[in-house]
Amino acid sequence: KRQLVHRHAPVDIELWVTQIRAASFTITYEVKDDDLVYVRASTVVVPFDFEAERPRRLTAEEREFLEEYRDDAEEAVAA
Repeated sequence: KRQLVHRHAPVDIELWVTQIRAASFTITYEVKDDDLVYVRASTVVVPFDFEAERPRRLTAEEREFLEEYRDDAEEAVAA
C-alpha cells in the first residue's frame, strides 16, 4: 500500500460485500489506481429501527440485494 497525496485526478473506489449475517453485513472497499492499492478497509453496517430504538434483522429483500454484491474470496482485510 502507498500514500495517496492530494491531487485533482480521480481515484477508483471498489466496494463489495464480504459477509452477510442476520442483523449486519460487512462492506469491504479499496481506494486504488489500476493495480496500485492505496488503502483497503471494511465497515460493518447494522440496520437500525429508529422507532423501536434498536438494531433490527435484515429483511429477505435486503439479503437478496446484498447477495448480488457478495464476494467471499476477498473477505480478509489486513489491519
